[in-house]
Amino acid sequence: MSAIPTYDADQLTGMLAILPDVDSVELKLTVPDDFQRTAVRTLGIDPLDAVLRQVAFVDTPDLRLSTAGVVLRARRTQRKPADLTVKLRPAMPQDVPDGYRGHAGFKVELDASPAGYTCSCSLTVEAPDRRVRKLMLGDRGIHGLLDDDQRALLGERWPEGVQADDLVVLGPINLIKCRFRAKGYRRRMVAELWGLPDGSRILELSTKAPPEQAFQAAAETKAVLAGKGLDLGSPQETKTRAALAALTAGDGAPGDQ
Repeated sequence: MSAIPTYDADQLTGMLAILPDVDSVELKLTVPDDFQRTAVRTLGIDPLDAVLRQVAFVDTPDLRLSTAGVVLRARRTQRKPADLTVKLRPAMPQDVPDGYRGHAGFKVELDASPAGYTCSCSLTVEAPDRRVRKLMLGDRGIHGLLDDDQRALLGERWPEGVQADDLVVLGPINLIKCRFRAKGYRRRMVAELWGLPDGSRILELSTKAPPEQAFQAAAETKAVLAGKGLDLGSPQETKTRAALAALTAGDGAPGDQ
């Protein structure tokens, strides 16, 4: 196993400057494909505790929204309402548009992995599952599903020249999500296994902590995962970036539902 990665002084300084103004911190680790089965067994993750989800993204075929720092996501969850999210990433706390702080469903979050960190803001609202299913099937557009505040947030980074008719549904991707507690670790963790169109899989482990507990949570998480043999120095990739790349390449091109 490679050495446990450590942030350098500049990274730590940047994090310390942001932490007082974020709502939460999410610590993430992508597990290499050849170690996923071992990780599930070692951490005591029970697949029968998992729930099914579907995730789709809305973007142009050449990902102009993503390039502009916008994620437009639709999500269905087994036995729960669906939801829609508009996310700006990266987005520093000082860049949050006026009037959003305190809004139900809005958050400013810092995501940290062994490879580095990023800050984003997002607004999520529930939506009727049947309508989101129609969106994923290509039977309706997304703008009528977004509320006024989401459309305003989307407008903060809407790429010049992009029209609503340029948008396509990318996905859906099927995944399973499982909450668990690893032996010897007091924090609740989440495992998400995404099956991508190219046949590859992404297993992401994560846990959340309030900003004031971020460093303690990071130290505890690194210790328990490294102690169970997980390689914290393995290449890291966000689920969204990997999913968008797979959905716009080869057989995962837009329109393949």
